[in-house]
Amino acid sequence: MTTSTTLTIGELESRVARIFERCGVNAIAAGAVARVITAGERDNCKSHGVYRIEGCLRVLKAGKVEPDVVPSVAEGEGPVLRADAKGGYASPAYEVARSYLIERVKTHGLAALVINDCLHFSALWYEVEDLARDGLAAISMCPSYAVMAPFGGKRPLFGTNPFAFGWPRKGEHPYVFDFATSVAARGEIEIYRREGRSLPEGWAVDAEGNPTTDPAAALEGAMMPFGGHKGSAIATMIELLAGAMIGDFMSSEALEFMGGSSTLLPRHGALVLAFDPAVLAKGRGRDPVEDGERLLESIVDQGARLPSQRRYEARRAAERDGIALSPQEIDLLDRLETMGLDAID
Repeated sequence: MTTSTTLTIGELESRVARIFERCGVNAIAAGAVARVITAGERDNCKSHGVYRIEGCLRVLKAGKVEPDVVPSVAEGEGPVLRADAKGGYASPAYEVARSYLIERVKTHGLAALVINDCLHFSALWYEVEDLARDGLAAISMCPSYAVMAPFGGKRPLFGTNPFAFGWPRKGEHPYVFDFATSVAARGEIEIYRREGRSLPEGWAVDAEGNPTTDPAAALEGAMMPFGGHKGSAIATMIELLAGAMIGDFMSSEALEFMGGSSTLLPRHGALVLAFDPAVLAKGRGRDPVEDGERLLESIVDQGARLPSQRRYEARRAAERDGIALSPQEIDLLDRLETMGLDAID
C-alpha cells in the first residue's frame, strides 16, 4: 500500500523555489514560478502543479529559457503596458507588471498588459483570479505551439490556445473560467500517456490525420478543437490577438523556435486585458458587481455549478489539511532538490 506525504502550502512553495534556485534560476523568478506551481497543486490542477516542474527545467536545460533575467516594464502612456520577460518565465513578468496594470486600469477603466518573449507554462486562471480579487474583471490569453489542427484540417497549426476570464465577487471567490480551445489541455493527454490510459474518442488524430485514442499517437499527431468550427474560430482569434497583434510568436513560430520539439514548453507572448467595472458603469446609478452577483446566484439557484468551484473546494481542503503528494511526486522533489538539472533527461 502506497502512502502519501502531506506538505503545507508554504512548505511546498519553499521546496519548489529551492529547486529552481538550485538549477540557477534567480530568486525573483524562482519565487514567482513556485507560487504558480504550488497554486496549481493546491487547487488539485495536477497538470499545472508539481508535474510542471520537470517541463520548466527541461526547457532550461535545453537553453531555451533565460534563468537569471529580471523582467522590465515599459510604462509609456495610456492604457497599454508592455512587460519584457527577456526570454525568462512568464510568471515573474506578470508579477513585476501587476501593480502598474492595476494603477492604469483604475485611471482609464481598462488596460492591456502585453508580455513579450516569455516561457509560459501556467494556467491562466492564476492571473485573472488575482486581478478579480482587486475588484477587476480580466481576460487572459496566449498561443502555444502548433499541436492542434483547425476544424476540417489534419495538421497542427494552432496551439491549445487557452482563454480565461475573471469577475469580482463580494465575499466570495471570484467567478473564473479557464479553458483550452482544444478538446482537452495537452497536459491532460500527457497524463493519459504516463498512466497508460486510452483517450476519449474525438480528442485527437495521429500523424496521418486518422482519429486515435492512443495518447502517444496523439502527441505525434494533432489535437482537435472543442466545439468544431466554434473552437477553431476562437483559437484563430487568440493567435491574432496574443500573437500577431502583440508582435510575438504565433504557435507555428513557437514550435520552430523550439526546434520542432513539442516535448519542450513553448516561448511566445501573452495578453492580459483588465477592466474596472466601477469606472465603466460610472454615472449609471448601478453597482455592476451587485448586478453580476444576481446573475451568478440565479445560475446556482437553477442547480447549475459555477466554473472553478471544484478548484476552490480543493483549495479549502489544502488550506485546512495540507497538500497530499504521492510517493512518486515526493521522489521527484527529492531528486530535483538534490541533483538539480542532472536529474532531468
